[in-house]
Amino acid sequence: MTAHAKELEARHLLQVYGQLDIDIDGASGVYLQAGDQRILDLYGGHAVACLGYGHPELLNVMHEQAQRLFFQSNAVALPVRAEAAGALAEFAATGLERVFFCNTGAEANENALRIACRLTGRKRVAAIEHGFHGRSAAAGAVTYGASERWYGFPRAPFEVDFIERNNPDAAEVIGHDTAAVIIELVQGVAGAVDLDTPFVKAVADACSRHGALLIVDEVQSGIGRCGEPFAADLYGIQPDLLTTAKSLAGGFPCGALLLTEAIASELSPGDLGTTFGGGPLACALVAAVLKIVRRDNLMANAKERFAQLAAALPLGPVTGIQGKGLLIGLRCEPPARDVQKALLAAGMLTGSSADPHVLRLLPPLVLEARHIDEFLEALNKVPV
Repeated sequence: MTAHAKELEARHLLQVYGQLDIDIDGASGVYLQAGDQRILDLYGGHAVACLGYGHPELLNVMHEQAQRLFFQSNAVALPVRAEAAGALAEFAATGLERVFFCNTGAEANENALRIACRLTGRKRVAAIEHGFHGRSAAAGAVTYGASERWYGFPRAPFEVDFIERNNPDAAEVIGHDTAAVIIELVQGVAGAVDLDTPFVKAVADACSRHGALLIVDEVQSGIGRCGEPFAADLYGIQPDLLTTAKSLAGGFPCGALLLTEAIASELSPGDLGTTFGGGPLACALVAAVLKIVRRDNLMANAKERFAQLAAALPLGPVTGIQGKGLLIGLRCEPPARDVQKALLAAGMLTGSSADPHVLRLLPPLVLEARHIDEFLEALNKVPV
C-alpha cells in the first residue's frame, strides 16, 4: 500500500493492523493489480479468496440474488438459506447434520463454546498450545498467548487448560469437569502446523471417555483447503461441533457452526441468534462455492499443488514444508518476514505467521501448476 493510501486510512481508521507497502487497485483470477505491478496472490486474504477474484459464477450468483432479495433476517424462512444449509451438511458428510450460520469464524467458535458450557454444565475448556480461535471473549480466551498480549477482558468466561501440542500424554488434562476441547487440526496462525495423528486421537478419545464435547475449528482449514472437505476427514475423527468461515462464501462475510443431531436436539428457539448470519447473499454464495469446489476437483488440486511444491524443496531460503493441501507453512533459514519482503518485490504475496521462521501460503484453490512454477522461480532468487 502506498504512503498516500496509508495516510488516507490513518485519518479515521484505527491503526491496529500491520500493512504491506502495496496499493491494490483490483484483482483477477489469482493475481492482484498494484499500479503497474501484477502480484501472484499466494495468501488469499487470510485464506478467504478460495476461488480467486472475479470468478464469473460467483459474480452472477451474487448479482441474481441481490436483484431477487438483497436481505432478510432469520425472522422468516428462506429457500436460499435452506439450500445453503443442506449443501454444507452434505459437503461435511461427517454426521454433522445441523447448521447455524453466522458472520465470522470467531462468532462460530464463540457459539460452539457457549453451547458446550451450557449443555454440559461444566466450567472448564481445554485448548491446544499455539492455537488461534478468534478475538471475542470466549474465542480469545482459548487462543494461546492472548491473555498476555491483547485479550483485555478482566477475566475469561471459563477456566482454560492449554494442552501441550503433539504430546498424547498431555491429553490427561481433559477430565470430568471439562466442557469441551477446541482444536485446530492444522494450526493456521501458528504456521500451518499439522498436528500428529496419535495426539489428535488421544484428545478425541479423552473427550469421549469424559463426556467433553470435541470442537474442531476449521475456520482456515475447511472448505476443501486441506484436500478433503474438512481436515477432520484426514484424521478420521468425529467432531461434536465444527466451525468454519474464511473460504465458505468465497470472499463474502460468512461463518457457520455445524452440529450433530444429538446436540441440536438440546437447543430451542432463542438459544442462539444473529442479525446478519444466514442472509440471502451469503447463503447463495455458500451454495455456489461448495458446488464449484466439488465440480472442479479443487480438493484434489490442493493436494497436487502441495505435492508439486514439496517435491521442489528445499530451495533458496526454504528448508522445509508443513501443513496440508493449500494451507502451507514454509520453514525458512532467514527470518520469514525478510523472505516475504523479497518475494513481494518479485511480485509474490505471501503471509507471515506466529513462528518467525515460517512463511505461510493460503492461496486460492484454483491455483495451477504454472503458478507454483512461477513462485519457485522467484523463491530460488531470494538471497539466503
